[in-house]
Amino acid sequence: MSAAPGRGTPGAWAELLRAPAALTVLGDTAAGAAAAGRPLRGRRLALPLASVALYWSGMALNDWADRAVDAAERPERPIPSGRIAPGAALTAAAALSGAGLALAALAGGSDALRIAVPLAGAVWAYNTVLKPTPAAPAAMAACRALDVLLGAGAGRWTAARTPALALGAHTFGVTALSRGEVHGGRRADSRLALATTLAATTLTCAGRAPSGLHRAAAGLCALGYAGTTGRAQLAADAEPSTAAAVRAATVAGIHGMVPLQAALCARRGSLAAAALVLSALAPARRLSTRRSPT
Repeated sequence: MSAAPGRGTPGAWAELLRAPAALTVLGDTAAGAAAAGRPLRGRRLALPLASVALYWSGMALNDWADRAVDAAERPERPIPSGRIAPGAALTAAAALSGAGLALAALAGGSDALRIAVPLAGAVWAYNTVLKPTPAAPAAMAACRALDVLLGAGAGRWTAARTPALALGAHTFGVTALSRGEVHGGRRADSRLALATTLAATTLTCAGRAPSGLHRAAAGLCALGYAGTTGRAQLAADAEPSTAAAVRAATVAGIHGMVPLQAALCARRGSLAAAALVLSALAPARRLSTRRSPT
């Protein structure tokens, strides 16, 4: 039996939420937790799930806010195609935000909520107000940085400043570049993305590692991050007006979050967390061939 018009099939919801891209979010709180020396154990294991819920709320809100633009530029998306009603998408965004906050409270009480509430607010502000403005890359970077700090908690957020800055810098560049996904981009944006990739790599490799093994593991992950992300951004820089090249670089940047998160975990003493985070990369890439992460 097919779904009622506007209510959406599971496939339509997976497309709306960019479901596979959630695998690139799980490592944010892991990186923050490793930096703060607060492993994700017991109830704190709900923190990555809180990140996913808030990420999915942002995806639903993004398509709700962009429904008029998508009707002209991407009519195949779930809302303009009529597979999901705008009201259903907005309701889902609100419900997922609530779920994210509830999971954060379960994981860390008020200590986690002091980060999760501003994070949820930043997600809504970006998608409903700031996305069409010049402040969009900074707003999205703030969302990602706050997600990293969620893993550390309000009481230890300063210990996670460097990982938050690294992932924030990366996100800033990817967001700036992604504006050319449909009509082609500008060389200024591709070069900004390359600069932020270099900055994120530098921040990741800065500071003292617990041992040579941790330093080597972090270096390998950082090299993988810089190589794959930077190569795609260089290709976009060579053809800045080609939307396909910009889109490919954006996808590479989204997937690049994973080795960057793994490098940050390893550099700050958690090889186990780094390995778990890195294990998400292959399925994220494989699933993105079925559902676009952008």
